[in-house]
Amino acid sequence: MGDTTSSEIEYLARALKAPRIRDAATRLAEQARQAAWTHEEYLAAVLSREVSAREASGAEIRIRAAGFPARNSLEDFNFDHQPALRRDTIAHLATGSFLAEAQNVVLLGPPGTGKTHLAIGLGLKAAHAGHRVLFATAVEWVARLQTAHQLGRLPQELVKLRRYGLIIVDEVGYIPFEQDAANLFFQPVSSRYEHASLILTSNLAFARWGDVFGDQIVAAAMIGRIVHHADVITLKGASYRLHNTGIESLPSVRAENAAQ
Repeated sequence: MGDTTSSEIEYLARALKAPRIRDAATRLAEQARQAAWTHEEYLAAVLSREVSAREASGAEIRIRAAGFPARNSLEDFNFDHQPALRRDTIAHLATGSFLAEAQNVVLLGPPGTGKTHLAIGLGLKAAHAGHRVLFATAVEWVARLQTAHQLGRLPQELVKLRRYGLIIVDEVGYIPFEQDAANLFFQPVSSRYEHASLILTSNLAFARWGDVFGDQIVAAAMIGRIVHHADVITLKGASYRLHNTGIESLPSVRAENAAQ
């Protein structure tokens, strides 16, 4: 590629705010000549590099903005620790089809069984697919909603949240809510019902959500909207965090087993 042509490509790439086109054009030029590519094939290859780079850059921005506490991918999930968990179910969810249909995912089970890992993994897949994602614990979501309510901006906050393709609510049930907090938590669930997706994780069965929210009616209304269009996945077993510790189970798990 001549100096004049290279300079022109560099100028045009800069004008298009696509500097990677310049780099791809230079790298692929010799390969195109040797392989006798057509002009169309060469152009497609160069543009493909630019699109791939932009998609990767956009995904990285969405992942950083999501607020994930870690980057736990589905590929890193240890299915051997959850032998009853169907891999094809998770693989189907990973395609993101549930997002297009505004369906939810609920992950239930004792602490340390991989609920948060799966929620983050699905969130990462969604971000890579172009969806905006937000992650926070149930307590953090309530605090955010309380602040919006105190500022008189709760309706605007709910509208803003509906623009996100996926909201992840982690650790529902670890800390009980007061009545006002429960009513606030119900608002985004109701607002997103049949409009946008939620992923929720909880260490408690639905039958005990009334204790968490302090109101059986609010809990029932919330559960109804969440599970109407949802995949509910129950994880079982001891916490993977107890592996090689000599501890067989956590107190909450023993309590659950005794209650049953």
